[in-house]
Amino acid sequence: MNTLRNRVQLIGNLGNDPEIINLESGKTLAKFNIATNESYTNNKGEKITDTQWHNVVAWGKTAQIIEKYVTKGKEVAIEGKLTSRSYDDKEGNKRYITEVVCSELLMLGKQ
Repeated sequence: MNTLRNRVQLIGNLGNDPEIINLESGKTLAKFNIATNESYTNNKGEKITDTQWHNVVAWGKTAQIIEKYVTKGKEVAIEGKLTSRSYDDKEGNKRYITEVVCSELLMLGKQ
């Protein structure tokens, strides 16, 4: 059960092309977001689709694969862990962000 402590699995579509950052250290970082959809029928009989957006980051070989093969609209399955961090924006305001750090990626659908 220890492996279940901080584990996220999502299947969704990329909302934009990944942002690829090559760091001075030689590491590669990929940043992107994916949308997951859930549908249900409300009490009026209307079908409602709820879309949630998730920030995702990937490092190293996973980021290199994303750079090469993954683009806006592609369906992917990811596995990773949740992380939270804060930073100060240009106006000096503290901002908070929660991201999924992707450790595994599976490309789904038509490639």
